Amino acid sequence: MAKKVSHYLTDEQLEYFRGKLLQWKSELLRDSEDVRDMLEERNFEADPVDSASNILSQAFELRTKDRARKLIKKIDKAIAKIDDGTYGYCEETGEPIGLNRLEARPIATLCIEAQERHEKMERDYREDVLEK
Repeated sequence: MAKKVSHYLTDEQLEYFRGKLLQWKSELLRDSEDVRDMLEERNFEADPVDSASNILSQAFELRTKDRARKLIKKIDKAIAKIDDGTYGYCEETGEPIGLNRLEARPIATLCIEAQERHEKMERDYREDVLEK
């Protein structure tokens, strides 16, 4: 998508979203460090039930850490879009995503209509696969 000549978001709004994204990233990194520390401290028990419980807990923590890693990549992408002037525009239609949607999901890349189309296609595809 080409850089927008004029932006529907003001400089103050863009800085607000940059701050919100940076704060979210900081929280995810801090939480990720906490998970890493817990994983490093984890002791495996001699009791099979305790050991199984620890393994399940560790798997959950690893999934959480992976989710945070993916969110951080999306946050970095959103910050890059602020820098290049394309933040807040739908990647599919080029239309503004809208302040309410960005407030709720600052990493949103699709407007509501495009997101709903994608979700409908995913549901339809899932239903087609399940029917086979």
